[in-house]
Amino acid sequence: MTPEMSEKTLLRGRLLAARATLDAPSLAHTAASFARHGLELAELAGASTVAAYVSVGREPGTRALLDALHARGVRVLLPVLLPDNDLDWAAYEGPERLAKAGRGLLEPVGPRLGPEAVCSADAVLLPGLAVDGRGMRLGRGGGSYDRVLARLTRAGVDPALVVLLYADEVVARVPEEPHDHPVHAVVTPEGVVRFSAGPTA
Repeated sequence: MTPEMSEKTLLRGRLLAARATLDAPSLAHTAASFARHGLELAELAGASTVAAYVSVGREPGTRALLDALHARGVRVLLPVLLPDNDLDWAAYEGPERLAKAGRGLLEPVGPRLGPEAVCSADAVLLPGLAVDGRGMRLGRGGGSYDRVLARLTRAGVDPALVVLLYADEVVARVPEEPHDHPVHAVVTPEGVVRFSAGPTA
């Protein structure tokens, strides 16, 4: 294990422990705030296709935002976890068209569109545990979204990369490895944080 990987493991543990203290009322309140601020973000408000995910447990709530985007006519793509930890994609058709999957996830039940479908997105909502002032993201360590970001790079596309986080998860520094990509913006319950590497709007 490299020093960067060890640092990431320690930081993940601390952040997950903090999330474990969040109660249901605070989760519901922040989910509404995420939706409101997310829709104010030009990259999401102006997108025709957004690749996103369904939040579970104490993750920053995405469901209100998914429903709002879907109601606006935005094509929302949701991930389907493959056996090798890569991601396939399917269109979001509403909460009644989600099914329980492995690892406690919820996945769309519609036709699978293939791993390359993410390359059609104007914006990609990435899960994460932290982002630092350079826009470097700390994920959960499964590698699924590292593959997504590598696929976008290979395809030569540059969608807006956005992460939903609680305010205290915007940190001073995230340990960085060569394959890590900076994101363009973070949406918190308090508002939006942008990074200089990101697109202007």
